Amino acid sequence: MTKVVVALVFLALNFYVFRHLASDEVIPPRESFASFPLAIDDWQCEAPEEMDAKSLRILGASDYLLCNFQESTSHESVSLYVGYHESQVRQGGGGGETAIHPPEHCLPGAGWAIIDSTSRPVDFAGLPEGHGIRNDDRLAKRFVIAKGDARQLVYFWYQGQGRVISANEDVILYRFWDRATRGRTDGALVRFTTPIVRGNIDAAEARFQRFASAVVPGLATYIPE
Repeated sequence: MTKVVVALVFLALNFYVFRHLASDEVIPPRESFASFPLAIDDWQCEAPEEMDAKSLRILGASDYLLCNFQESTSHESVSLYVGYHESQVRQGGGGGETAIHPPEHCLPGAGWAIIDSTSRPVDFAGLPEGHGIRNDDRLAKRFVIAKGDARQLVYFWYQGQGRVISANEDVILYRFWDRATRGRTDGALVRFTTPIVRGNIDAAEARFQRFASAVVPGLATYIPE
């Protein structure tokens, strides 16, 4: 009964804030991912991938980058997805919602099983100095996923308005707070995916670190603080 009451109070406050305290939503200026470089240090993407209309409608992002980068020396690859949502309270094209979809909800729908899940600090140059609600560290979610014999390493975090956080519930609470105090609900999901070859997780980790170190400093141009 207590949980039901808390949920109802939260919904009532959410409605009040969204309807009365910040009726004029602020959309900050930013660069489009159309200008994102396809060659970064030793990494190159031949061409960004385009989603079909149905997937894009479900995703609800206002701008996105999906690109498979390959390291020219090792020929190893890391897929980068960054989905930016300028508003998470509006209806998207075709009636789709614009809120960020957590990867742990989407991956099983694509046939991937999450076989390991942890949260880990990330410390790359260019990341904002913000923090999660329950901790002072910038955290990323780390998954090992499986489909048949294939294994992949996934790192992702939510970035925007000067924060990097990993917990879905923190994203919801901050969205509520920022809408009330700043008139903003914008934010992005940053996700890296790389194969685990012959069970070598250490090699996949090192590959992610090399690539993320090269890419992360440039994200601030596309994800406003």
